Amino acid sequence: MLAFLFTFVFVLVVQPLFIRWLNERGIRGQPIREDGPKAHEAKRGTPTMGGMVVVVAVLLSTLLLADLTNVKVWLALLVMNGFAYLGFVDDWKKIEKQDSKGLSERGKLFVQFGLGAGVAIILCLLGGSTDLTIPFCKDVTIKLGVVGFVLFTSFMLAATSNAVNFTDGLDGLAIGPVMTVACTYAIFAYLAGSPKYAEYLGIHHENGAAELAIMLSSIFAAGLGFLWYNTFPAQIFMGDTGSMALGGTLGFIAVLVKQELILLVAGGVFVIEAASVVIQRYYYKFTKKRVFRMAPIHHHFELAGWAEPKIIVRFWIISIVLAILALTSLKLR
Repeated sequence: MLAFLFTFVFVLVVQPLFIRWLNERGIRGQPIREDGPKAHEAKRGTPTMGGMVVVVAVLLSTLLLADLTNVKVWLALLVMNGFAYLGFVDDWKKIEKQDSKGLSERGKLFVQFGLGAGVAIILCLLGGSTDLTIPFCKDVTIKLGVVGFVLFTSFMLAATSNAVNFTDGLDGLAIGPVMTVACTYAIFAYLAGSPKYAEYLGIHHENGAAELAIMLSSIFAAGLGFLWYNTFPAQIFMGDTGSMALGGTLGFIAVLVKQELILLVAGGVFVIEAASVVIQRYYYKFTKKRVFRMAPIHHHFELAGWAEPKIIVRFWIISIVLAILALTSLKLR
């Protein structure tokens, strides 16, 4: 609760100061895709990199209130800050050149996979489990081995980071599902960290996992505070600084609490958004035709005539339902 309150108030107070600071220094805002919906022209010049305040708030809250002797906490912070820095460089390049492309895809993937491999190797050296748990099944795991675990973790972090990034295309669209996933995994972390609850529910017990609930509570609160300024019409965008950091962190925490695959359910909105991009790209590559009017899929609905607030709220509703479905895996085994 303290983590929640501290982070929420911090973002609520600091975010407007950050917006003013960006405007006073004439730092140009978010470049808009030239092939995007025409309604997005009104967003041109809106300040970006608001995720920086979110990341700083979560960092401070975790350092103040979490157990700093817990290695899992430090690894999660390392992932968050590493992905935030990558996102910041991407954002700054877009702003500087006023081009929506930013860093190359290969360059971003190289860094994302590198960070994922690094923290996975550290976990293995610390004696962490390399097994993959199967949701809705009791005592069923897949033994990945060290190499398989490192590859899986690297993919997990890159995938979740990019999926949240793809979702961050409408005002408040990404931060809503980030909050529901953070809340879901705060519950998973707390239960997995308790030997008694883990045994009762038949889930994998992970020493020290409960401390991650503090960080996840901070992410939820930071999202709530950020939404105050990011709701339609947005005063500031999260930018890659925030979306990559939050996506990578949620993916890594799913690995830490041994609830990796259930993220496909809890983060179903992110999965749909990322899948729409992959389907569109490769279908067009081989057939020169499009499945969607535009990808990610939220733009498809925009071009179909849905109002932006309607798309956002309906995606939030789907995210909440999927989060509840993911939590049922605790009992349906």
